[in-house]
Amino acid sequence: MKQEQMKIWERFLKGLLIMTGILFIATGIGYLFQYLGFSEENIILVYILGVLIIAIITVNRGWSVCYSLLSVLLFNFLFTEPRFTFFSYDYGYPVTFVTVFIAAVIVSNLTIQIRILLETNQMLQKAKNADEMIEETARHLMRMMGKNVIYYRAEDGILSEPRFCMAEPGAAKMLYLQQRERQAAQWVFENRKRAGTGMDQYPDAHCLYLAIRNEDMVYGVIGIALEGMMMDVYEQNLILSILGECALALEKEGYNRKREEALAQAKNEQLRANLLRSISHDLRTPLTSISGNAGILLNSASALGEEKQKQLYKGIYDDSMWLINLVENLLAVTRIEEGRLNLRITEDLMDDVITEALHHINRKSEEHHISVESKEEILLAKMDAKLIVQVIINIVDNAIKYTPKNSHIV
Repeated sequence: MKQEQMKIWERFLKGLLIMTGILFIATGIGYLFQYLGFSEENIILVYILGVLIIAIITVNRGWSVCYSLLSVLLFNFLFTEPRFTFFSYDYGYPVTFVTVFIAAVIVSNLTIQIRILLETNQMLQKAKNADEMIEETARHLMRMMGKNVIYYRAEDGILSEPRFCMAEPGAAKMLYLQQRERQAAQWVFENRKRAGTGMDQYPDAHCLYLAIRNEDMVYGVIGIALEGMMMDVYEQNLILSILGECALALEKEGYNRKREEALAQAKNEQLRANLLRSISHDLRTPLTSISGNAGILLNSASALGEEKQKQLYKGIYDDSMWLINLVENLLAVTRIEEGRLNLRITEDLMDDVITEALHHINRKSEEHHISVESKEEILLAKMDAKLIVQVIINIVDNAIKYTPKNSHIV
């Protein structure tokens, strides 16, 4: 509590110093304009410019209103006849003062609103996904209002569990988890209208609930714990503007996500097409070899010597193993894409895994010099041995495929 009070006092003193400094500078410029013979309207514009500056620096309507009132009084006291009094000879001056005060207040309100919306827009652009956008919006409202904020994300047409941005860390969250609060949030989600504190629907709720929505969709519901307090029209419009910015950002994020999904799907289709072309080529060669060797054995087995028959049988075996490995690869890719790949992790000897893989290497390996270098100590590793065998087969097959004959593959 002491830290919070210190922060409040620090913000108060900072705002007071800023307002006093700007008033002092504006008054000095006013004296300069008067000395140069400028009209009183120019001096009024200087004070209004000060309103803009203080609104931008402090983002606090209280200081802007206070500055507007003091600037009108100072102008009357220092620059209108009779000077150094709060009276004026011209009967039109009171109307002028009131008009200037109202204009200054309106300008400060608009400036603060524009700055807050710009900050909101920048904050939303930095968010990575929809969850972060809604969370940052809730946190922004919490800091701006100094109130506890509860928010619900809409997922597949259903409100998710509530999440909190607490301005008071020790506040009891159970107040905002009551059935009545959830019903109010659900009503807002379904009807796209405000409900809760100060509204006709669920006026006894602890929070004022508002929808984050556009014309077509509700993205979530924000609840601000007003605890019976009422917001003025300016605050309501500002909050609605912030929620509108959030809805626009969520809509854009949704479009971007769908576009990325469409691009990813198109890319996957292209990859599948390329894979099918590659597989068709890879399948044709061993199948042609198998059918040719089998045809020779069927038609001319008796005319062939035993050595030649073994060579043909070995060719059929090697090509069939190549096809099996290719099918295993395809099945593994399919399981990975569908999220169905179950790893069977065991401790296995690396030497055994490599030896098993080399038994299934493409028969073109005879055209290369393949050697294995292993350390003397026994190396155990946790892995899915079957899949690692397939990995090693793929690596060595690529080395065989893309290196000249008689290359050394280590």
